[in-house]
Amino acid sequence: MQIKRFINIHTILLAVFLLMIGGIVYRFFHWGQKVDPHTIIAENRESAPDVFDLMLPVMDEDHNIIEDKDDTTTIVCFGNAPFADDRESADNLANMIAARTGATVYNCSVAGSYLAAENPSLDTTNHPMDAFNFYWLAQLSVKAPIYGRYERAALHMGDAVPAEGQMVYDTLWNMNFEDVDVIVIMYDGSDYLDGRAMYDDFNATNIECFTGNLEAGIELFQQNYPWIRIIVMSPAYAFAVDEDGAYISSDQYTYGWDVLSTYVIKEFESCFARSVTFVDHLYGTINEDVASDYLIDNLHLNKAGRELVADRFVTALHYFD
Repeated sequence: MQIKRFINIHTILLAVFLLMIGGIVYRFFHWGQKVDPHTIIAENRESAPDVFDLMLPVMDEDHNIIEDKDDTTTIVCFGNAPFADDRESADNLANMIAARTGATVYNCSVAGSYLAAENPSLDTTNHPMDAFNFYWLAQLSVKAPIYGRYERAALHMGDAVPAEGQMVYDTLWNMNFEDVDVIVIMYDGSDYLDGRAMYDDFNATNIECFTGNLEAGIELFQQNYPWIRIIVMSPAYAFAVDEDGAYISSDQYTYGWDVLSTYVIKEFESCFARSVTFVDHLYGTINEDVASDYLIDNLHLNKAGRELVADRFVTALHYFD
């Protein structure tokens, strides 16, 4: 009877209340586990469902993987700052790739260039920098008769002409693409930061758009050199810059089209449509949480950032080995 008197409804409610308080206190002091965001990215890079990697081989007409038949791998790099920065240094991205793979690597990137062209035709008088975007370099690579346009573009640009412009034109014009195994394309967030057009729903190869220029160039290579594997690498994270010069999230700021992540997602869709490999650096390599560790400013990769990009490229290159 004494026990029954002691254990009444009030006692039970008090016990439940104390257990709830104890649980809340425990959860407060043991809420999750502090982790390094770099570790999370490294562990989930290959398996995270929100990484837009697309690994595809190049296939022949019988749907067999086309393999490199000789003992050497030849790679041609197109793009802007990721490949163009520190061009002659061992810390340059193209040179890192050469060192990691033993491949012959031709760096045909152009500093300050964009994917989206300013004009639908090559107007070297009013839009001379278009001579160095991906589509027109692809035209040069398939030996379209545009080599002489470089001199006209350089004449109108004067001292602003890219230092590597002549070298890139000469390299592509004289290169025998019969020997090329891989083309890799990587443009940073410059198109986003410049507010250039992203895509055209009615014309997938509109070269005045970020994705259209990419698809038009890929189409040229696939039609003329169908054995070459094409690997497109997305921009790594880039910070937007507000009116006061402060770095802000590129998922919260637009320059006329959309946020940077939408450029990357649309680029992925273009690669899917063209059946080429896509390496997602925005979510899978350098995202907003760790970007400050791998960028020199709001856009350009430092050495550590290029090393991450180079490692991811090597993984994609050997994915089907």
